[in-house]
Amino acid sequence: MCLRRTAVALLLAATATLTAATAAPGASAHQACPARFPTGTATGPDGRTALTDAQGRRLQLRGFNLDKYAETTEADVKSLAAQGFTLIRVAVSWTRLEPERGRLDPAELHRLHQLLGWADRYGVLALVDFHQDVYGPAFGGGDRGIPTWATRDDGLPFTPDPNDWFAGYFQPAVQAAFRHLYDDPDLRAWQADFYTRLARELRGHRSLLGYDLFNEPFGPVDGDPTDPAVLAAASAALEQGRLAAMYRRLIAAVRHVDSRAWLFVEPTVLVGQGVPTQLPGFTDPRPGAPRLGYAPHFYDTAVESGADWDPADGFVERYTSAITGYPAAQHLPVLVGEWGPPISRTPGNSRLVRRQVAAMDGFAEGWTMWYWCRGTGGYCALDPAGRPAPGDEPAFGPYPAAVAGTDVSTTGDTVRWTADGTGRATELVLPAAGFPHGARVTVSPATALVDLDQPDGDRAGTARIRLPHARPGTPVTVTLTAR
Repeated sequence: MCLRRTAVALLLAATATLTAATAAPGASAHQACPARFPTGTATGPDGRTALTDAQGRRLQLRGFNLDKYAETTEADVKSLAAQGFTLIRVAVSWTRLEPERGRLDPAELHRLHQLLGWADRYGVLALVDFHQDVYGPAFGGGDRGIPTWATRDDGLPFTPDPNDWFAGYFQPAVQAAFRHLYDDPDLRAWQADFYTRLARELRGHRSLLGYDLFNEPFGPVDGDPTDPAVLAAASAALEQGRLAAMYRRLIAAVRHVDSRAWLFVEPTVLVGQGVPTQLPGFTDPRPGAPRLGYAPHFYDTAVESGADWDPADGFVERYTSAITGYPAAQHLPVLVGEWGPPISRTPGNSRLVRRQVAAMDGFAEGWTMWYWCRGTGGYCALDPAGRPAPGDEPAFGPYPAAVAGTDVSTTGDTVRWTADGTGRATELVLPAAGFPHGARVTVSPATALVDLDQPDGDRAGTARIRLPHARPGTPVTVTLTAR
């Protein structure tokens, strides 16, 4: 265990308080509890499917996106883990990894192995995101996305809009490129081959959670893209046809060499406008239970365009309604791959962060916020000194990393669940940012046994709760108070 205990098997009354801990001899100030690899799922009566560990505990994975610009350092991964986060979503580029057809770039592979090696070292899981924005570098995407040698635009025009990068998706050349990627047998084979070779390269990392198979998929739109009905029809046709076929190819490509990894499918970005996905179900060819998941993004279009969030616009309610049906029907765990406003400091956007964290607690088994960087805006979740950016503090709140029970909910600094009667430990993460001077822990019922590894201002802590005598169905409440 990675806990540094203040009390072992300490019986608490309902209002007992645990005080600060001292470091165990030889323990590193930045030592992180290793994230538990999900080995299965469990579907509750409400239809929500949880990720579970080898003990059957329900897992919550939380973290951040990084490395879209190949900028990540070991210090980034170390500090992320020290704050108590257990997941990184690593943006990889087909262009950078395979600049020439059939040759994986050794330097880029080394850098990716190095990054996953840091994840191995600091105990976080890594979700590899096959990233693209407006297809690839042929359309102003820098060195990110789909290579120019896999780009066929039929000689059609492309005129970028410097004030609206997303509008590039509707340019004739980009539309043609997506159509060829989905339809041309050689491009489909090359893409699948790339996924197989990369999965073969990375499969030895214990930190590798799996793959987000295609970032923000898009496709042909026949008609006026400013017409919501046209967009919804195009999205449905893509998800039911070309995109579904791509996902089947890519699932098979990864499974050819890796049966351990989790594979996540994304809907189109229209889910952010409250349009439910029309993706079909998918079959996982791995031996044993499937390891498939659903990885939507959680962005408000107006906020992305620079507006301060209006709580009356119904965005969170529409999104939550749209997002829950598909994973419930397919028994898939939900991991929100991207979310967060570009500037969290404004009053509405600060409130949006709180609302999104609370909403995801109700429908997702994990999330990765966009983006782990320091700055004064531009999505950076940290200020220049490395503290949570103003407005982003709820993303750094306590959370239940592994729960021996069901009906898990978090409201601010209070975590509730229903005990499963196994006596296994529930583990709560106490981020250093929220508890810089340690934490007081209050538990109900009074028969709880608690071990506390205190946060110390530079390293997250852990509260470990056991209920050896509780019957199945016993409600549990833990309140965490900063000292």
